[in-house]
Parts: sequence; C-alpha cells; structure tokens
Amino acid sequence: MSVVGGVRRLTAPDIRARKGRAPVVGLTAYHAPGARLADEHCDFLLVGDSLGMVLYGYDTTVPVTLDMMIAHGAAVVRASRHALVVVDLPFGSYEDGPQAAFRAASRVMKETGCGAVKLEGGCHMAATVGYLVERGIPVMGHVGLTPQSINSFGSFRPRGRDDVESEAIAADAEAVVSAGAFALVVEAVPVRVAAALTRAMPVPTIGIGASVVCDGQILVAEDMLGLMPRVPKFVRRYAEVGAIASDAIARYARDVRNRAFPGVENTYAEPGFEAPDIAPSDDEPSAATK
Repeated sequence: MSVVGGVRRLTAPDIRARKGRAPVVGLTAYHAPGARLADEHCDFLLVGDSLGMVLYGYDTTVPVTLDMMIAHGAAVVRASRHALVVVDLPFGSYEDGPQAAFRAASRVMKETGCGAVKLEGGCHMAATVGYLVERGIPVMGHVGLTPQSINSFGSFRPRGRDDVESEAIAADAEAVVSAGAFALVVEAVPVRVAAALTRAMPVPTIGIGASVVCDGQILVAEDMLGLMPRVPKFVRRYAEVGAIASDAIARYARDVRNRAFPGVENTYAEPGFEAPDIAPSDDEPSAATK
C-alpha cells in the first residue's frame, strides 16, 4: 500500500473486494496529463497496449514493446495518487512461459511502480497467472475479444456469439480466476455471456463492450472524449474534445498568420525599446502550411 500526499492509493485487493458492491470505474491512461485528469474519478487506470493504436498510429496492438509500456506506465504512476495503476504486458513479452512472463512483469512492476499487470488469454495462460501471483505480482485477466490475438481472429468482431465460443470464454475465465487473477476484463461479448461470467466469477468482471451487468467498466479515454475518428459500438462519447482542440488550433494558426499572436501580454518587455508595428501579411499560406 502506498500513500502519496496523504492519499492512499487503491490496491489489487481493494478492487477484488468490490465484487458485488459499487461498480468499479476504470479508464485508460497513457501519459501524465491523462492520468492527472482521471485519477480522482477512477478506481483503476489501465496503461493499455491500446496506446499503440491511440498514440502511435499502429493498426493493432501487436507492435507495442515492453519498453514502451514501461515508459508510459511510469509516467502514469508519477502523475496519479489515488487509482490503482495496471499495466498491460504486451504481445511477445509473456507467452513463452511463466519464467519469461515473470521477467517481463517484474521489470514492469519495478520500473513503473504500478500495482498490477494485465495479460490476455485463458486456459493456456492459467499456469502463467498462477506463477506470477505466487511470486507477488497481482494479475488482472482479460477474456473474450483479446486484441493481441487479432491475427488469429482475423477481425475485431465480438466473441461468444455461439455456444462453442461462449463455452470457451467461460472456461478461460474460470481458469485465470482460479489461478489467482484479482479481476477480469471481459471484452466485446453478448450480454448473456457477460451476465453468466459475472454471476459465476468470485472477482469483479470489468466490461468493455460487455454491458452494464458487469461489476465495473473500462473505456479508452480517447474514445469517450471524442479524440478518435471512429469508435466501437460500445463507446459512449462524453465530450467532443477533438472538435474543440481542432477549433483552438485553427484560431491559433489564424492569429499567427495575422500577427495577432503573440500579443504584448505574451512577451517580455525591455525598458527603452518599443517594438515596431508589423502589418499582417497578405501572402496566402502555401498548401503545405495551411
């Protein structure tokens, strides 16, 4: 347990104890400004490997590296005080077995100061989850649509729509929770599947595209703030920050071209020197600078 500035940071056991109580609030955070904004409102902040798509422009999460996750995770921990910080283990850092997973997860814990890691997968990852938990690393599980497996799935379509898939998801959930996961992200599954998992699991289910029946929710902050051009069906936009930012940038560009910025109030006065009047330019900016 850590106390920063008199504020006690939530821990993995705190989140686990919320099963069946007030819903758990989660949001992604990839950098210090985002962490500062979300920290007081959220129970946990997820430094998700979705940062590869949101911040780096990749088409999937697969190219994300462990070093990237550590750099962003450390920034989020430094900028937050209250929320549990959970860091994703990226593709390729843990699939080679429990020992490889421990090496990656221990680096994440030591170099970021986070309180838990998250990994994707079910039955085939249960031994790894157990190995980490036994060695003092809290693990959040992730079943349903697992984006790191996109090359196997072929698309980001919802999972569990037929009996075979829904039964496989239930087995995956049971395996990782029995191995010691303190919470379980359930992504892009039908309501009936999410409801069954929430009833069956002794730890909180954290839904993303899994309906209100889950014990908590997680969204990508940039999706719900209106910063991404397209968002999944399960996202509710709570603001259009992208449009506001675009308008602000357009006004800044106009003021620069009209020599209206910087103004006197934005400069450092020098006694005895009077800045010359400079008329706005009539030159039309080139296509490259518009």
